[in-house]
Amino acid sequence: MSQLPDPAQSRQPDHAIEPLIYRRWSPRAMTGEPISQEELLTLFEAARWAPSTYNEQEWRFLYARRETSQWPAFFGLLMEANQLWCQHAAMLVVILSHKVFAKNGQPNPVHLFDCGSAFENLALQGTAMGLVVHGMAGFDFERAQRELKVPEDYAIAAMFAVGRPGDPDKLPEKLRQMEAPSGRRPVKESIIEGPYVSP
Repeated sequence: MSQLPDPAQSRQPDHAIEPLIYRRWSPRAMTGEPISQEELLTLFEAARWAPSTYNEQEWRFLYARRETSQWPAFFGLLMEANQLWCQHAAMLVVILSHKVFAKNGQPNPVHLFDCGSAFENLALQGTAMGLVVHGMAGFDFERAQRELKVPEDYAIAAMFAVGRPGDPDKLPEKLRQMEAPSGRRPVKESIIEGPYVSP
């Protein structure tokens, strides 16, 4: 049985950062084994401590654990390509983002930014716990809003799968070829001192 690749073998940061950051990646191979309630709550606890505008904590997480009555509704939202590997996830989660400030109902222009911070906290915690956390855009946003009864003042931000690392050889061939930590462009290509200048 093959193992998921170690990101530290193929990823070398150009500048000194915490290893947890470059060890985080998004595999698809999972075993189908459940995660415990304590593990589930630990992941969401990490998200809880993300920074947010005026401490709004705009994120809400709707989740379904494998082999529960909630699972089919969440699994059915996924595109077929994601169902191929998400069938072995332990949990599927839809992230909601409150679009307005709780204190006055005015539009919050950074609600998605803050939700991204919460997801990153959760993803890093998952990495520290040896779990797979894989974010996705490949699902039906409109159906999620409707079928999960999401109020109008919340946006569907994303979806993600959580599970225990599995055997990449059990993935379909096309996905198996993609099952490796991706690289990143040099940091100097992402930063500009002063106004924007086209590359």
